[in-house]
This record gives sequence, C-alpha cells and structure tokens, in this order.
Amino acid sequence: MTTSDVPAPAGPTRRGFLGLGAALVGGSLIAACGGGSASGGSGDNTLAFWDMPWGSVDYTPVAKGLTESYRPAGGLPAATYQSIPWSNFVSTFSSAIASSTGPAVSTGGGFQAFQFADQGAIARADDVIKAFQADGTADDFLPGMLDAMKTPGGYVAIPWQADMRIWWYRKSLLDEAGVSPPTTWDELLTAGEALARNGVYGFGTGAGTTFLGSHAMTMMMINNGGGIFDPDGRVDLLTDRNIEAMTFVRELVNAKVIDPSAVSYSRDNTLNQWRNRKFAMGIDTPGLDANIGDDSGDLRVMDPISGPHGDKACLVFLNNIMMYANTPSREGSQAFLAYYVKNMKTLWQRGVVPGLPVLKSIVALPAFQRQTQNVKIINDWQPIAKTYATRSTQLSSVLAKIDGGDPLNQFTQAMLTGRTAPRAALVALQDSLAAIVK
Repeated sequence: MTTSDVPAPAGPTRRGFLGLGAALVGGSLIAACGGGSASGGSGDNTLAFWDMPWGSVDYTPVAKGLTESYRPAGGLPAATYQSIPWSNFVSTFSSAIASSTGPAVSTGGGFQAFQFADQGAIARADDVIKAFQADGTADDFLPGMLDAMKTPGGYVAIPWQADMRIWWYRKSLLDEAGVSPPTTWDELLTAGEALARNGVYGFGTGAGTTFLGSHAMTMMMINNGGGIFDPDGRVDLLTDRNIEAMTFVRELVNAKVIDPSAVSYSRDNTLNQWRNRKFAMGIDTPGLDANIGDDSGDLRVMDPISGPHGDKACLVFLNNIMMYANTPSREGSQAFLAYYVKNMKTLWQRGVVPGLPVLKSIVALPAFQRQTQNVKIINDWQPIAKTYATRSTQLSSVLAKIDGGDPLNQFTQAMLTGRTAPRAALVALQDSLAAIVK
C-alpha cells in the first residue's frame, strides 16, 4: 500500500493506517545496524516507544497517555512516547537504527518486524509469549494470531490489531436489482450481471494509486484454495486453482461486473464510487461504512463466499508491536510490551483506533460490540482469514518485498483491463516475483 492510501484525518481508511508499512518497507531495506550504546532512542535510561498514527486525531493523545501511565516494577526503566508520521517512516526507522538512536519498542508496518529481524535489529518476543502462556494472556488471543508471528528464529513481534479484506454490499442496490447477497462465485456473477444492467458494479476495486486491487486479486486466488507460494515457501502462481480464479475475474471484466475505469482508480476514487452508489459489492477494508461516512445500515458485510470447490477464505494483515536489540533494558522492553498489550483495550474503549482487535476480551467490550459490521467480521471472517503466506508455513520478510510492489499492481492492472490472458498474466507475475524474492 502507498501513502496515497492514507486519508485526511477526517476519514481514515483501514488499509491506510493498518498496513501502510507493508508496502513501503518493501521498497527500502534496513540500513546497516550500527553498534554503540543501547539508548533505545531516548538518550537516557528510559524506553523509547515509537508509535504510528493509527486512527483519528484523538488516537495519539490516548496512546501517549497509555504509555505514560506505565509504572515499571523492580527498578526497570519507564517509557516515553513518540508519534512517528507515516510519511517517510521507513527512512526514519532505518536512519535511527543505523545510528543507535532508534526505539526500544515500536509499532510500524505489517511486515516491518520480519525485515528488521533479518537485519539483526529485532529482539525476539519468545519470553513475552512464555509469560503470556503462564498467566493466561495467550488464551485471550484470537486463533492463529500469535502463531503468525513465529519464525524459525522465534517470535518476531506480538500482534495487536488485524486488517482484513472482506466482501461488502449495499443492500438497497441489490434489492433494486432483485438479487440476494451471493454465497458462491456463480451467484456472484449472476448478481453482478443483474447489477450491471442497472448501471452499477458488483466487484468494486481499484488498481491506480491503491493496492486494494492487488489484495482483491490475491484474495480471489486464496478463496479458491490457491495463493502466491507453494508449501515450501517458493513462489508458485501457475497452479490450476490460481488460473481458475483469474479466469473467473476475466469473466467478471467481460460481463462489466467490474468498473472499466477501476484500473486507474485511487483509494479516493474507490471510496467515492461506494459513496455515489456506483459500487454495489466489493472486496474492501473493515470500517468501509465509517470510511465513507455512511451510518444508514445500507452497507453490510456479506457472509463468506464459497469458491467453486467450496473453499472460503479472506486476506488478513497483522499489525504488531516489536522490540529492538538496541535497548536500555531487554527485561524492561519485555515488561513494557506485556503491559501495553494487556492494557490496550482503552484504545477501543475510547473509540480512537479503527483496527480490529486481536484479543477476545476487547472483542467482548460493549464499545466494540456496538460496531455490528466489525463484530460480524470477527465472528464470520476472522476464522477463515489467511495471510499472504497461505499454502506456505509462515510469514517472512519476503512478503514485504511483494505486498504493494510494482509486480502485483501491474498484474492487477493487466487483469482489470482484460487484454492479457489469465495464464500469461500469472506467468509474468511469477517471473517478476521470483526475481524479487531470490
């Protein structure tokens, strides 16, 4: 995802805040990690916690207050809070780490911890996980959340919020077309053709300065039991399931179910199409209704759609909190991280973060339960959510090079324009990604 996905403060988009690092980190590897004193970025014996603006303008003051309320035990260091803008954040982290002035703990891009770990800059979170297992906190995480952070070298971070791609629909437009929310791909095509006759689109997406389209293409492959990798983690796009999924997308293009202009749409364009009632269905982020300011109840989350072989899946990005090797106190970093995770419910209680929680206890909060569409996402979509690493065994820094990169976006544009055969488009993507991940 690109900085163009980051909206004005008045209307934050989910992907803009929840996955920003995933694409930008992919474009810039960490500078060499320098030695020197372990300052944790603070210049004294306190822990520097660097955080990103994950929500509305009220988010940072609440997160800062949560940080400053930390009362360390046993002589461990206190924590300071610094908000890091999304613009140029890769260079901000890279330069600070190289000069030993980086944070002790931070949030950041979705795959940032994996890349930093490859550079030797991350302190593994295994001891925090063990403590969580001992005190029951590990059982509070939704299924699969902690496991997604595990690598052969240990846990690189602790997840704290999730960003998913799910199907939305506008009920009034489906009613006008005389169709019900589809539950299969066949029904999706039938409903899309009926909507097209009314001048609206049944697969809302974009492939200009937004990576929503590439996420939608990947999700369609995953929804058909396919994906980017084979079980050994090698790029493997030329499977029957992937070809079948992209052939179906081509059918949607030919039937005008997908907006012909989508190939050039920015994030603002896609949101405006939803606002202007031109998109009736589509794969989008949680909180789409809030992002376009529509609280009418007309925009609703679908039930999961089955692929032609019965597969059900959606795409998920996990944002996490990571610790760094350069810290005034390794034990202090672990204690602060544990405190933050156990107390971050205040961010949802205060309504300042749009992300989906990863803790069952936060999902159960009245403040979250009032968000009926997000509750449906957690109940119906989270159990079938899969990462980019689907068919492989784990996330890795390779994904940062893939998500938001040119090859996926070029592939998406090829699919949406309808001028390249699905297999040929997949061959081109296979070659491009294989060259990147060597």
